[in-house]
Amino acid sequence: MKWNAIHHVAIIVSDIHAAKEFYVDKLGFEVVRENYRDHRKDWKLDLRIGDGPEAVELEIFAEPDPPRRVTRPEACGLRHLAFRVEDVESAAAELEKCGIECEPIRYDEYTQKRMTFFFDPDGLPLELHE
Repeated sequence: MKWNAIHHVAIIVSDIHAAKEFYVDKLGFEVVRENYRDHRKDWKLDLRIGDGPEAVELEIFAEPDPPRRVTRPEACGLRHLAFRVEDVESAAAELEKCGIECEPIRYDEYTQKRMTFFFDPDGLPLELHE
Protein backbone atom coordinates (compact mmCIF):
# COMPACT_ATOMS: atom_id res chain seq x y z
CA MET A 1 0.00 0.00 0.00
CA LYS A 2 1.26 3.47 -0.88
CA TRP A 3 0.47 6.29 1.53
CA ASN A 4 0.21 9.72 -0.07
CA ALA A 5 -0.29 12.15 2.79
CA ILE A 6 -2.30 12.76 5.93
CA HIS A 7 -5.79 13.82 4.86
CA HIS A 8 -7.12 14.96 8.24
CA VAL A 9 -6.75 14.84 11.98
CA ALA A 10 -9.82 14.70 14.20
CA ILE A 11 -10.08 16.16 17.68
CA ILE A 12 -12.87 16.43 20.23
CA VAL A 13 -13.49 19.76 21.91
CA SER A 14 -15.72 20.84 24.76
CA ASP A 15 -16.89 24.18 23.29
CA ILE A 16 -17.51 24.69 19.56
CA HIS A 17 -17.46 28.49 19.86
CA ALA A 18 -14.13 28.59 21.73
CA ALA A 19 -12.64 26.08 19.26
CA LYS A 20 -13.84 28.06 16.24
CA GLU A 21 -12.48 31.32 17.67
CA PHE A 22 -9.13 29.64 18.38
CA TYR A 23 -8.61 27.59 15.19
CA VAL A 24 -10.31 29.93 12.69
CA ASP A 25 -10.04 33.45 14.07
CA LYS A 26 -6.64 33.13 15.74
CA LEU A 27 -4.79 30.35 13.87
CA GLY A 28 -6.31 31.10 10.45
CA PHE A 29 -7.80 27.74 9.47
CA GLU A 30 -10.39 27.95 6.68
CA VAL A 31 -13.89 26.64 7.39
CA VAL A 32 -14.81 23.91 4.90
CA ARG A 33 -18.06 22.71 6.52
CA GLU A 34 -19.90 23.36 9.75
CA ASN A 35 -22.80 21.11 10.70
CA TYR A 36 -24.90 20.40 13.72
CA ARG A 37 -25.59 16.66 13.84
CA ASP A 38 -28.94 16.37 15.57
CA HIS A 39 -28.81 12.56 15.76
CA ARG A 40 -25.60 12.83 17.84
CA LYS A 41 -26.37 16.17 19.51
CA ASP A 42 -22.95 17.53 18.51
CA TRP A 43 -21.21 19.88 16.10
CA LYS A 44 -18.78 18.85 13.38
CA LEU A 45 -16.53 21.61 12.10
CA ASP A 46 -14.24 20.76 9.17
CA LEU A 47 -11.28 23.09 8.75
CA ARG A 48 -8.45 23.24 6.23
CA ILE A 49 -4.95 24.64 6.20
CA GLY A 50 -2.83 24.75 3.06
CA ASP A 51 -3.79 24.41 -0.59
CA GLY A 52 -4.14 21.65 -3.16
CA PRO A 53 -2.54 18.32 -2.37
CA GLU A 54 -0.61 19.96 0.49
CA ALA A 55 -3.84 20.83 2.33
CA VAL A 56 -4.65 19.06 5.59
CA GLU A 57 -8.06 19.05 7.21
CA LEU A 58 -8.78 19.29 10.90
CA GLU A 59 -12.08 17.74 11.93
CA ILE A 60 -13.42 19.22 15.13
CA PHE A 61 -16.14 17.37 16.98
CA ALA A 62 -17.84 19.34 19.76
CA GLU A 63 -19.48 16.72 21.91
CA PRO A 64 -21.54 17.34 25.03
CA ASP A 65 -19.49 16.77 28.19
CA PRO A 66 -16.47 14.92 26.75
CA PRO A 67 -14.02 13.45 29.28
CA ARG A 68 -11.11 15.77 30.05
CA ARG A 69 -7.71 15.19 28.47
CA VAL A 70 -5.40 13.00 30.53
CA THR A 71 -2.40 14.93 31.83
CA ARG A 72 1.09 13.70 32.60
CA PRO A 73 2.07 10.96 32.75
CA GLU A 74 0.81 10.90 29.19
CA ALA A 75 -1.66 8.24 28.13
CA CYS A 76 -1.68 6.35 24.83
CA GLY A 77 -3.16 8.20 21.90
CA LEU A 78 -2.61 11.58 20.30
CA ARG A 79 0.27 13.37 22.00
CA HIS A 80 0.22 16.65 20.07
CA LEU A 81 -0.25 18.22 16.64
CA ALA A 82 2.75 19.89 15.02
CA PHE A 83 2.53 22.65 12.41
CA ARG A 84 5.44 23.38 10.08
CA VAL A 85 6.32 27.08 9.87
CA GLU A 86 9.13 28.99 8.19
CA ASP A 87 10.16 30.91 11.30
CA VAL A 88 9.13 29.74 14.78
CA GLU A 89 10.04 33.03 16.42
CA SER A 90 7.82 35.16 14.16
CA ALA A 91 4.98 32.59 14.29
CA ALA A 92 5.15 32.54 18.09
CA ALA A 93 5.10 36.36 18.13
CA GLU A 94 1.94 36.32 15.99
CA LEU A 95 0.31 33.88 18.42
CA GLU A 96 1.28 36.09 21.36
CA LYS A 97 -0.47 39.04 19.63
CA CYS A 98 -3.62 36.88 19.56
CA GLY A 99 -3.32 36.20 23.27
CA ILE A 100 -1.92 32.69 22.83
CA GLU A 101 1.04 32.01 25.11
CA CYS A 102 3.89 29.86 23.80
CA GLU A 103 6.54 27.99 25.73
CA PRO A 104 10.15 29.15 25.34
CA ILE A 105 11.59 28.35 21.91
CA ARG A 106 14.04 25.46 21.93
CA TYR A 107 15.86 23.23 19.46
CA ASP A 108 14.66 19.75 18.54
CA GLU A 109 17.61 17.56 19.50
CA TYR A 110 17.15 15.31 16.45
CA THR A 111 16.28 17.73 13.64
CA GLN A 112 18.20 20.72 15.04
CA LYS A 113 15.19 22.86 14.11
CA ARG A 114 13.56 25.39 16.39
CA MET A 115 10.24 24.53 18.01
CA THR A 116 7.78 25.64 20.66
CA PHE A 117 4.49 24.46 22.12
CA PHE A 118 1.19 26.18 22.84
CA PHE A 119 -2.24 24.85 23.81
CA ASP A 120 -5.78 24.96 22.45
CA PRO A 121 -8.72 25.93 24.71
CA ASP A 122 -9.07 22.31 25.92
CA GLY A 123 -5.37 21.91 26.67
CA LEU A 124 -4.40 19.94 23.54
CA PRO A 125 -0.67 20.54 22.98
CA LEU A 126 0.13 22.15 19.62
CA GLU A 127 3.64 22.61 18.26
CA LEU A 128 5.28 25.07 15.90
CA HIS A 129 8.23 23.39 14.17
CA GLU A 130 10.59 24.85 11.54
